[in-house]
Amino acid sequence: MTKRVKWGVLSTAQIGQKHVIPAMQMGERSQIVAVASRDEATARSVADRFGIERAYGSYEALLADPDIEAIYNPLPNHLHVPWTIKALEAGKHVLCEKPVALTAEEAAELVAARERTGRLVGEAFMVRHHPQWRVTRDLVAGGRIGEVRAIQTAFAYFLADPTNIRNKADIGGGGLYDIGCYAINTARYLFGAEPRRVVGAFDIDPAMGTDRMMSGLAEFEGPRHLAFTCATQLAPAQRVTILGTKGRIEVEIPFNAPIDRPTRILVDDGRDLFGSGREVIEFPVSNQYTLQGDAFSAAITEGRSLEWGIEDAVANMRVIDAFFRSGRSNGWETP
Repeated sequence: MTKRVKWGVLSTAQIGQKHVIPAMQMGERSQIVAVASRDEATARSVADRFGIERAYGSYEALLADPDIEAIYNPLPNHLHVPWTIKALEAGKHVLCEKPVALTAEEAAELVAARERTGRLVGEAFMVRHHPQWRVTRDLVAGGRIGEVRAIQTAFAYFLADPTNIRNKADIGGGGLYDIGCYAINTARYLFGAEPRRVVGAFDIDPAMGTDRMMSGLAEFEGPRHLAFTCATQLAPAQRVTILGTKGRIEVEIPFNAPIDRPTRILVDDGRDLFGSGREVIEFPVSNQYTLQGDAFSAAITEGRSLEWGIEDAVANMRVIDAFFRSGRSNGWETP
């Protein structure tokens, strides 16, 4: 029988309730046994809703539970590092939501904490666990579309509520932190490299102070380019197009892959503009949050390193930092 790691959830954040908790409960290697909130009644309500055994009225109480082996941390962005460090120091492994920090310097504190505690810590970019991304990366690496020179990414939603944490500038709100990070992460994933320089243009909401639209260009060695737009006040949209010398790949729903229907990638050999050379590759229903949780749990039980350790998160934050610097300098910046 496969050993299941006992997890605790640090807060009752919506991403946990909507996506991560139910997904991890379906996993073969993960068991959520506790949830914490600053209010015990809230924690109890969420625990009852999901059939979770224990509910704690403080984060400290959750971390003090000796049965819990791992923590999922979906707190607001500015609380990621301090509470992840507290969890590591309490002897827990930690899967922390993205972005793992507000700066690369802050993220680097987690490297030191991991070395000090001997526990695993990683950033929750669930998309890397979905089969559609695994296959896309394999096709790129195998030369299916020739030499890949460019990636174009669009990711947008509409959220104008000033009380939502994603719209609060002082705690890490805004489009680049929330969804632009996916464009950066997946480009690094596909290219297998770090960008040499970046430049970004920001549209700042005058009332909330967050970047409601941001467009970026990242140059990798080759040269290879990532061009992306992320927005928090545009109609919902997602698409990734990978352009090579002998074809292109489109990932139809790259980030919020549905769990109730198959996903598709489109591989086109570029013979014309009408799709005559297009192959559709369809993937069975898959929950990337379940796969992410089980992969982390497997690393714990098997005593091995994570596929993407905290150093990868620090590298992603360096690029985000550089884009923010570019927004201030109006020029190219080096991560």
